[in-house]
Amino acid sequence: MFQKLEEVVKKYDELNALLMDPKVIEDPKKLMEYNKALNAISDIVEKYKEYKAKSEELENLKQDIKDEKDHEMKEIMQEEINSLENEIPQIEDSLKILLLPKDPNDEKNVIVEIRAAAGGDEAALFASDIFRMFTRYAERHRWKTEVLDKNETGVGGLKEITFMIKGQGAYSRLKFESGVHRVQRVPDTESSGRIHTSTITVAVLPEVEDITEVEINPSDLIIDTYRSSGAGGQHVNTTDSAVRITHKPTGIVVTSQDGRSQIKNKEAAMKVLASKLFNLERETQRKEIESQRRSQVGMGDRSEKIRTYNFPQGRVTDHRIKLTLHRLEDFLDGDLDEMIDALIAYNQAELLQTVGDE
Repeated sequence: MFQKLEEVVKKYDELNALLMDPKVIEDPKKLMEYNKALNAISDIVEKYKEYKAKSEELENLKQDIKDEKDHEMKEIMQEEINSLENEIPQIEDSLKILLLPKDPNDEKNVIVEIRAAAGGDEAALFASDIFRMFTRYAERHRWKTEVLDKNETGVGGLKEITFMIKGQGAYSRLKFESGVHRVQRVPDTESSGRIHTSTITVAVLPEVEDITEVEINPSDLIIDTYRSSGAGGQHVNTTDSAVRITHKPTGIVVTSQDGRSQIKNKEAAMKVLASKLFNLERETQRKEIESQRRSQVGMGDRSEKIRTYNFPQGRVTDHRIKLTLHRLEDFLDGDLDEMIDALIAYNQAELLQTVGDE
């Protein structure tokens, strides 16, 4: 680990030197590239400097206490030694986590797809609740939300909705939300007070910023245009602005009708298609790797039941990490960080153990 850390420090110094080079300063592309690389490792370097400073302080105290004659001063020094001996292993653990391989998609925007599954109108209403939950979470982080496509029901629910959340680190925070979300509650239409169970599926995809990164053969696409449905005013309903794209090799179908123009909807649909194809390839690679090693927190599989929202008891339970929070109302209002932090910590612990096994 320490050899790796010294290499990171060396790279950090090299990048700082490059950023002072007049040729680099005059080249905006290189300047951005080197700054990005520097920012990616600055946390590791700062933590390593802290580790070395504390370790040096501990060694000095251990030497000084041997020569110290004053009893009270010895006690103070021993307290400082004890404190540092507790603190240094914690810094070591932080360094191990910082050195874990980074998901290259973590800093990307996300495309989220929510679909009502089992439960009819109640599932559609729950899909609307979860959409609001994610938009409120985005607001808390000052991220932007943009709806790409939606299919509403007559009771205020959502059969399906596709939207983008734009913000630095959005994927790193939301990637574990993929899967089946289950709700247990008494629907407004239930006169006997019986609890119903309904489900929705959520898919979280990293945005592919440049769709040319994904190989898409135009001859593999069927592109249809049609009139948008639902809210949007007279303009939406009288022009063929909605776009449906079918990718023949995979059978993936994407639609976009929320934009005012056919061009904008086609761009949005192509972005969603590129992200889905990118994710499909990534999942294939991940499954090949994980068939030979321990699996981390489930992500990306929409058939996996990940969480239950129990209204009568006011609790939300994540089944992957066996964590229950008794504040459902706050959770649905976008206060997700405690759960997300726990999922990230669990995943890091599993990764550390996997690295240790290797």
